[in-house]
Amino acid sequence: MTSFVGRRWEVPEARRLLARTRLLTLTGAGGLGKTRLALRIAAEVRRSFPKGAWGVDLAPLNDGAFLAQTVLTALGLDHDSARPALPVLSDHLADKRLLLVLDNCEHLLDSCAELTRSLLAAAPHLQVLATSRQALGVDGEHLLPVRPLPAPDPHSPPTAAVAQYEAVRLFMDRAAAVVPGFTVGEDQGAAVSGICHRLDGIPLAIELAAARLRVLSPRQILERLDDRFALLCRGGSSAAPARQRTLRAAIDGSFELCTPSERRLWARLSVFCGGFDLEAAEEVCTGDGRSRGGEILDVVTGLVDKSIQIREDHGDQVRLRMLETIRQYGRSLLDDGTGSGEREFAQRRHRDHYQRLAARAESEWLSPRQLAWFARLRLEHANIRAALEFCLNTPGESGNALHLVTSLWSHRIGAGGLEEVRHWLDRALAQAPEPRPVRAKALWIDGWLAHLRGDTAAGQARLAECRKLAERLGDAESLAHAVRFAGLAALFHDDCPRAVPLLEDALERHRALHDLADQWRTLFLLSLACCLSDDPRAAELGEECLALCTAHDAQWSRSYALWVLGLQQRLRGDTRRAITLLQDALRVEQPADNLLATAQCLEVLAWATAHTGRSHQAARQPGSQAARLLGAAQARRQSVGCPLPGLGRLMHHHNECRTQVQGALGDESFATAVQAGSELTCEEAVACALGRPSTSAPTPAEENAPTPPTRREREVVDLLALGLTNKEIAAKLVISPRTAGTHVANLLGKLGFTSRTQIATWAVEHRPPNRQGPDRHR
Repeated sequence: MTSFVGRRWEVPEARRLLARTRLLTLTGAGGLGKTRLALRIAAEVRRSFPKGAWGVDLAPLNDGAFLAQTVLTALGLDHDSARPALPVLSDHLADKRLLLVLDNCEHLLDSCAELTRSLLAAAPHLQVLATSRQALGVDGEHLLPVRPLPAPDPHSPPTAAVAQYEAVRLFMDRAAAVVPGFTVGEDQGAAVSGICHRLDGIPLAIELAAARLRVLSPRQILERLDDRFALLCRGGSSAAPARQRTLRAAIDGSFELCTPSERRLWARLSVFCGGFDLEAAEEVCTGDGRSRGGEILDVVTGLVDKSIQIREDHGDQVRLRMLETIRQYGRSLLDDGTGSGEREFAQRRHRDHYQRLAARAESEWLSPRQLAWFARLRLEHANIRAALEFCLNTPGESGNALHLVTSLWSHRIGAGGLEEVRHWLDRALAQAPEPRPVRAKALWIDGWLAHLRGDTAAGQARLAECRKLAERLGDAESLAHAVRFAGLAALFHDDCPRAVPLLEDALERHRALHDLADQWRTLFLLSLACCLSDDPRAAELGEECLALCTAHDAQWSRSYALWVLGLQQRLRGDTRRAITLLQDALRVEQPADNLLATAQCLEVLAWATAHTGRSHQAARQPGSQAARLLGAAQARRQSVGCPLPGLGRLMHHHNECRTQVQGALGDESFATAVQAGSELTCEEAVACALGRPSTSAPTPAEENAPTPPTRREREVVDLLALGLTNKEIAAKLVISPRTAGTHVANLLGKLGFTSRTQIATWAVEHRPPNRQGPDRHR
């Protein structure tokens, strides 16, 4: 969001080192701009890597056990197979040439070293760019120390050349954003030089200093820094590096500019991980009689003005976050400045907020907000982890951990992460053995997830305990869940005659409890059981399941209902109707939040597509499409962590399709097509299934667009190929962002595409030989 200043030596040196090493670590103290430099380097070299450059921010991660899973999520996989995450990640990267940027490694040093060592050994074409306060200690590692920006000597007379120093240019750039038209004249040159020199050229300190120009002149800033340096040198640790003491001075200076309310809020906001919104700040930071909800907006605004908080846009929602160094400073205020009681108060309020948030998400599960909750909870993942850790590490809080994790399990099925859900469930169940309804709920959820992952032995053990506890409690809701769980277990063991009556019983119990979400889940399982057992009620139950979704505009659930109806039609032999239903199921928004349903739809579409080839003399074309769909379905299933899908009767149809398509294509062509499908992103796989233009080859619709792109649109296409945003395109072409957005929308319509990525790929494949590509705009 701000311009990149300086680093004229480090960027080319990093590029030179990356040409000779597979692991380059940017080292240095906090606040020196290691992250910003790493992103700049990655942006400049990414075209050298066919699979691109991928960034992983490790600052919100506190447990090295989730490191490999975090990297998978950053790669867009959220992979959660039955295998541990590290082997899955190694397999994914094994044949790919890409650059992996691991940012903020210092607090997980041993875990990062182990992960990097394993990945470099498993993936010969992988290169890693890391940022850390110290070296990872991996064989073959090259270090590039990130030093402060060059600053002028304040003892030399100021000259016109003072603006050539990178530290001064950074101060001027950030100052101009605070005070429009700010320049360094003769009267201010000495003060600005002094600020940059006293701050040792540390970028974070300089940016914080520039932000103070809202209320202070450069001379006043310099005078305050003089006082703070003296105080810190006398009271700080003499063993701490000078740069860290200077950075502390810069942060202390910002703290001194805060009002008492802002200081208190800064400390309390430090309990958040990975960002928060205003609603969260209002709920967490009030309740002690000293802060009121109506005041939080003004106080947060003050912290944003002082650069303590960073504003980030997520669609139509604004979120705030603190740089990690700033957040850690706030945590020290909670621990040292106001005592442990203040920290416990903030952590409990933080826990309460995310417990309420999870409960709201669960209560609105079968509703028009279903997809919105997926997006919201994905943003809050780091905070939810922090709340769970607090509950599980604080005596007497394990019951709250059970309530929190059991409220979120449905949303995690959509986006993957079943292994992590079971991790939290196992810990919470071990710490909360009391016979309560929430424990019964946790048992059937954990058992359900175990069956989905193919661990039927663990699932059966959870079923026995859940049924016993439900009967002991006599709680109607627990009993309904236990009965449904028994029906699910029978379905996974291919015992439909037993599954159907159990699910019928569970459905009646849930209807009596007026729980729509559980009614839908049970109705879906019952319709599936009837479908697989040739029960004539299957279609009627499937339609009822779909009607319930439609009535409540629950789009995520609607995909499952359409899938089971499509499966019914395919098994009945109506291939055309099956394809229509399954393609409709894939048109849900945010398919990456609906991975299991997407996988199931792609799988059955593969069967239907292969079946259409039987009527063709040459079956290679539908066979190749079916093979790609099989590969795409397999990749999505692995992302969720579910085998196909644990039901023997469905596996029979899978094997039948695979044998047919492999026979039509031959072993080599079949393997190539399956591999191609597995490498598609979720969005690309859906586009392939819907018959939309593929990013791998132009279609006649692309080549014969109704109206060819205009000259200006061709320029926009070239800039899209660089990955530029509408705002960046507007700046390059000297047009408004709205006009740039209009051009992009027109291109999507003309080319028949649905994403900017498809336009960028089309641009590369259709560039005339005499065009030099998007670099000509640089």
